[in-house]
Amino acid sequence: MAFQVSPGINVSELDLTAGIENVSLSTGGFVGPFEWGPCLQVTNVSSQDDLVAQFGKPDENTFQYWFSAAAFLAYSNSFRVVRAISSNALNATSEGKTRTGTVSNTSSTTITGTGTLFTTELVVGETITFNGEESAVISAIANTTSLTVSAALTNTATANTFTSVGVLIKNDTQWDASFSSGVSGHGLAAAKWPGDKGNSLKVSVCPSAAAFQSNATGTLTVTAGSNVVTGTVSSSFSTELVVGDWIAFGGVRHQVKTLTNTTSMILQTNVFASNTFTTTNWQRQWEYWSYFDRAPGTSQFATDRSATTDELHVVVVDEDGKFGGVVNEPVERYAHVSKASDSKSLNGDNNYYVNVLNRQSEYVWWLGHVGTTTNWGSAAQGLTFGATSLPYTKSLSGGNDDNENITVGQIETGWDLYVDTDTVDVALLVTGPATPSTLGSYIVNNIAEVRQDAVAFLSPLKASCVNNLGGEKASITTDRNNLPNSSYAFMDSGWKYVYDKYNDVYRWVPLNGDIAGLAARTDQTNDTWFSPAGFTRGNIKNVVKLAWTPNQLNRDDLYKIGVNPVVSFPGQGVVLYGDKTLLTRPSAFDRINVRRLFITLEKTISRYAKSNLFEFNDEFTRSAFKNVVEPFLRDVKARRGLTDFLVVCDGTNNTADVVDRNEFVGSIFVKPSRSINYIQLNFVAVRSGVSFQEITGAV
Repeated sequence: MAFQVSPGINVSELDLTAGIENVSLSTGGFVGPFEWGPCLQVTNVSSQDDLVAQFGKPDENTFQYWFSAAAFLAYSNSFRVVRAISSNALNATSEGKTRTGTVSNTSSTTITGTGTLFTTELVVGETITFNGEESAVISAIANTTSLTVSAALTNTATANTFTSVGVLIKNDTQWDASFSSGVSGHGLAAAKWPGDKGNSLKVSVCPSAAAFQSNATGTLTVTAGSNVVTGTVSSSFSTELVVGDWIAFGGVRHQVKTLTNTTSMILQTNVFASNTFTTTNWQRQWEYWSYFDRAPGTSQFATDRSATTDELHVVVVDEDGKFGGVVNEPVERYAHVSKASDSKSLNGDNNYYVNVLNRQSEYVWWLGHVGTTTNWGSAAQGLTFGATSLPYTKSLSGGNDDNENITVGQIETGWDLYVDTDTVDVALLVTGPATPSTLGSYIVNNIAEVRQDAVAFLSPLKASCVNNLGGEKASITTDRNNLPNSSYAFMDSGWKYVYDKYNDVYRWVPLNGDIAGLAARTDQTNDTWFSPAGFTRGNIKNVVKLAWTPNQLNRDDLYKIGVNPVVSFPGQGVVLYGDKTLLTRPSAFDRINVRRLFITLEKTISRYAKSNLFEFNDEFTRSAFKNVVEPFLRDVKARRGLTDFLVVCDGTNNTADVVDRNEFVGSIFVKPSRSINYIQLNFVAVRSGVSFQEITGAV
């Protein structure tokens, strides 16, 4: 009872309803390079289609990783993926940033400069352009005054200014920390994620009614059957039109392909006229005007605050068709968004175009205002928002993933995100084409063994089992010996041949994604303590053929050292034919079902045990602990995970010394159920007159 100063009634509650919480033990974890998607950020993926949507399709540099992830997703929809990133990766940007400082080149791959320009403003992978003409990609930065480009420039170049495109925005966290306030010099937008794929994007902004559509002035002359237009306008074609605009004259519309000079342009198609055509009555229209119901003007929000011309339209275009497969297809449209920072839509959402882009776009981040931007980003009250009379339309460039040069260390950096058990919950680690001696060992030693609640699934090297006729067993043995001894690791025997529908080719990929998937599927159909091997639960999907099917003799030798054979049985499919971990000493933990049983018990009971922190170590707390743990273990026993158990949590193991050290001890003894690895069938032929009881001794 709480202490009271004067008479009264105090009401208190004691919660004795705490119990065992179900934990997730079927979630896969994976790290690999991809062509798209957030980098160094744990992302949930639920299906192969979701993998494509978030991280792109497989290519020559990523397919072994990509299909390892896809293999797991064929069995389970609970998967966490981290995209590893090269140090040379960049997001494409809509403009190149102008750099100052003298740079020189003498028709070679070496660029020299003055000051500290190279190390303070440039990164490897950026594209630099000299004098607005010749471009090159930076392949190495030697020091403050020297860098190397990927290909020699054809001309000697000396310039006081040059431009470079591309920035690095790895993920949402980095965006919030470093880019959310804008970045000057790179134009309106950057591709959402690093990679060459971002170079397929184009952004177009229509900031005013005049930019949407306007009546042009001047005379146009079109030669019969030609796509060349000449004429005179009030200033020049290059200031009154932009590439992509539509021009309407004589009852037809044509799109501008090239602005040759001030008085000449080229159209996308020929003008079919029998005679030379001249007109002073023509109109220009924004390239994407037909996708919107009307021109941008003044929103109701701005009108209510005595503000004007706050609206604009934004379009994101898949210019090269790398996202949706259709060239020049708009993939996102944002109509009547606002230049005012406090603008609200009719349904009450923030309608400031910067926030709309950053919150909703799957393709780009906003980097900065462009054009005549008076009052852009200010609160609306009483303001007139500036705008140009032409749209802003730019193709993104400078994107680079550099997956062909990604290093083991960079992939290890991705795996480091899985170390902390409190922040990332995974249980099945898919290692893909990890080399056993380097990345494979790193994952076992630094992730699985440190977490102690997840199993790493590994495969041998491709060269060990693909086109290695007669040498498979010896090579796989070497691969296994390059891995640590651990009950938190599981190794299979090979690679499989699969069809890559995205590129219409066949690929060799490691089997560890499938094996981890079998474990996840076993959790769903049975329990974590059931073996994922055998003809009941060990059938592997999507196999055209195996690189190698070990025979009985080879299986015997490999199984002794902890390599689990994957075997193709005629008429019965491809089957995981072993369930040993990489623990070499004789132990119950040399079987994956026992290891995962204990992970289940330890993870589940330890989560409940946290509720006892800062309670008193007395008989009440100990009894409460036993009253929760014992029913849980009885349930596991009933579901065939245990043959027997004992929970000790009393004064015998919580002695006065233990209590005085502010400790609490619960000892849990279990007898795990074992999987059958060997079957002996005895067939005995007896004479017709012999009794079976005489042979067997049975009553």
